[in-house]
Parts: sequence; structure tokens; C-alpha cells
Amino acid sequence: MAKQKAIGLGFIPNETKHHFLIHIPRSKQGEVAVYERFTWKPDETETISNLFDEHIKVRISKNKWDMVKNVIEKEFIKRLQKNDIIVGRFKSGYVPIERLLGKELVLLLWAIEDSDPSLIKIALTNWLGLSPEERWWLFTMANASTGYYANKRGWRIAIRYALTDNPVDDKIKQLTIFDRLNSE
Repeated sequence: MAKQKAIGLGFIPNETKHHFLIHIPRSKQGEVAVYERFTWKPDETETISNLFDEHIKVRISKNKWDMVKNVIEKEFIKRLQKNDIIVGRFKSGYVPIERLLGKELVLLLWAIEDSDPSLIKIALTNWLGLSPEERWWLFTMANASTGYYANKRGWRIAIRYALTDNPVDDKIKQLTIFDRLNSE
């Protein structure tokens, strides 16, 4: 079977126009922003001017992004390669992300956006412990009521507590999942 060419991380515009777009600034002081989008023009470039505030799902500090990006990237690339999709990487600028992967990404970023950075490893471990379908469901529930990036209440608070304050019972399991991904 021939590999499918994707843009960014798994986004194939011929299949659907619905995708997420992450903006990763070059500056360490900047904020990473994730947008949900329902249109795509083939000639769009990295200077995308039609990103509106109401499409922002989450903003986090570049520091927090740097703490999670490698684990997220490895998880997504591993799954995309199983489906014979040629993948890209997270890099500075605008990176389109396949819609289901985007939901999973936003879910994790919602959990850590207002959390102490020391809880990020726990959040990653708990996020990795969920199946993709569980991540999609949690995103859908939170997005229905608090999907705008500034609505940090209700489901968004529950997600933060579930992924960052929920201690992993088996410390060995926590280390095994996290360290396995970092060593791949």
C-alpha cells in the first residue's frame, strides 16, 4: 500500500477540511495557540491571516509546550505511521493537525494550561493511559460547554483535575509509560 502524503501531522485536505492548526512561535516568551478550523485553501502559507479569536481552543506558554511536545509528537507519529501516512513534525510556525489528533492535543493542553509545571509528567502519563476514543469523548464533552480558550470552567476544570491531580496508583506504570515514549 502506498503511503499517503499529509500536511503537518496527518492532515489530508482531500479527505476533510476540518483540522486543527497550531501556531508555535520562535520566541521562548511567546504563547502556543491551537485553532480549530473548518476550511482549507491549497495556497495557504505560513502567513495565515484568517485566524480569528473565536477559533482559538487553547493558549499555553512556550515553556509548557516544550515540556510536552516530544511525547505528543512521538505518540501521534507512531499512530500515523501505522496507517501509512507520511508525517511531519512540530516546528515553529503554523502546523496543521488531523482533526482527531487535534482533539487529543487540545485535551492535554487544557489539562496543563493553568497547572503547575511540576504536574505535567503526571498529566502526560494519565493522557497516555487513555485510549484515543476516550480522549475524543472527553474533548467533545468539554468543547460543547467550554470550548473557547477563555472559558476555563466546568469540564475544563474537571479535565485539569482528572489528568493532573489524579495520582497514578502504580508509580512503576507511570514511569514505564512515560519513559517508554521518551526512549523510542
